[in-house]
Amino acid sequence: MISKTYLRYIWLLDTISCSRIPLTYDHIVRIWEGSPYAYMGGLPIRTFHEHRKSIEEMFGVIIECDKSKGYTYYIKNPEVLKQNPYAQLLLRKYSVPQDFSTFNMMRDRILLEEIPHGTAYFDNVVEAMRTNTELIIDYQRYEGQRETLTMQPYSMKVYNRRWYVLGYIKEKETIRHIALERFLDLQTTSQKFEYPKDFNPQKYYDNVVGIYVNENLPVVNLKIRVYGIQMEYMRMLPLHKSQCEVKSRYGEFAEFTYRVCLTPELKSKILALGSNVEVLEPAEYREEIMSQISASLDRYMKKNKEI
Repeated sequence: MISKTYLRYIWLLDTISCSRIPLTYDHIVRIWEGSPYAYMGGLPIRTFHEHRKSIEEMFGVIIECDKSKGYTYYIKNPEVLKQNPYAQLLLRKYSVPQDFSTFNMMRDRILLEEIPHGTAYFDNVVEAMRTNTELIIDYQRYEGQRETLTMQPYSMKVYNRRWYVLGYIKEKETIRHIALERFLDLQTTSQKFEYPKDFNPQKYYDNVVGIYVNENLPVVNLKIRVYGIQMEYMRMLPLHKSQCEVKSRYGEFAEFTYRVCLTPELKSKILALGSNVEVLEPAEYREEIMSQISASLDRYMKKNKEI
């Protein structure tokens, strides 16, 4: 679970940014006391200002006091909040309706997605990112191999309900991502590192679907044909941000193009869509997908004979 301190930051940021009226400190305290997070303790004025400072340090979002309007608080730079994917993710995932009494009454009928597992070291990683300090990680791969890694953490990303940490790993001499849930232990150090000025985490993942990045893979033009109701799902939830609909026949199919790297995760996504999706280009990738489907079918046929 994410720490209580971070939940308080998220609550305060969400409360002020979503309010339709100016909020005084006293008003904020009253809202806090009626929120689901009130069990964490009070919100004394000193703590309130410490939270404001921490939010500015973490997200770059300034909670300003307007003395001319009765000492009310507002977001001074809302554009920064909108442009910060990390803050937006946390707000979407952990904020709850302010009218918690209604929400609580319907708790058996409002089903929330489970928070990703393996967040025991979340705060430590975020702090290391903030202070640009190296981490020593006792890590166990999914295959069972255990190793000690020295990492300079650059970024974090959620994918398929798992947290991943992206950064430079000294032992590998390259940038890699590792799953937070596979951390067996973590030690913070006093060793500083310089965050690369030309590194942009969002741009790093620009051409991939998911988390896997292989810099040796070229960016190619992918074209797929989608059938049935899956067309509307694809229009509402694009497979990748480069998605462009280039052809359609009402009620029958739609064709989409992408500029992506052909990673294993992309293949898994396409195969998971089953018979509703057909790869058209590149031709060799179409053959690769066909081969994968054929191998799966052969496995079923073999099993049927055994039964």
